[in-house]
Amino acid sequence: MNRLLVVRHGQTAWNLSGRIQGSSDIDLDETGRAQAAEAAPAIAAYEPTRIISSDLRRAVDTARPVAELTGVEIELDKRLRERGYGPWEGLTMLEIAERFPDDHARWRAQEPLLNPEIETWGDLKRRTGEAVRDLVESEFEGTSILVCHGGSARQIVGGVLGWDHGPTSGLSGMDNVHWADLRQMKSGKWRMYGYNLGVTAPHLVGSSLLGKGQLAGDKS
Repeated sequence: MNRLLVVRHGQTAWNLSGRIQGSSDIDLDETGRAQAAEAAPAIAAYEPTRIISSDLRRAVDTARPVAELTGVEIELDKRLRERGYGPWEGLTMLEIAERFPDDHARWRAQEPLLNPEIETWGDLKRRTGEAVRDLVESEFEGTSILVCHGGSARQIVGGVLGWDHGPTSGLSGMDNVHWADLRQMKSGKWRMYGYNLGVTAPHLVGSSLLGKGQLAGDKS
């Protein structure tokens, strides 16, 4: 493999209402399904040899239109799931601030959370890194597509590029059905050729920018 596309899933009702999803298995909403269908031709144009998705439905259903266009079977890997947020899942930031004020303050300051039921960024990076390492060390060549989530996508990108937590946390969360384009050089090192890439349509966000003032982890 010498090219990796890291794709974030389409919109869900919880995205729209600002609720933390984490490892909860939430379906795409109508807009999310339309986003996946509209972006599929652009993603399929990368001519993937493998499509690997988080096993959560919102990721699988984002990958499905690409698989149908390319004829490449979707492989499921639960290591690509979003960060597990435990008791925060299903809550808005306002509700979290009310129920978990200390950890919410740490979240705002981008400091490690103390609740043991919430997965750490380090643990997320390790499990997503294992999935990518298995992929890179496989005998497949060409382009692979990983369909995952906002937080897991950021950790994958940072891990492939060899970044530590500081630079990785500086990446904004990608928009729904947007992606990062990573390519391996002849030296073996990886470079990022684009981030938050997407199709341009009236009902889609078509930006390709680094940094939007988002807090790390605010998109799942």
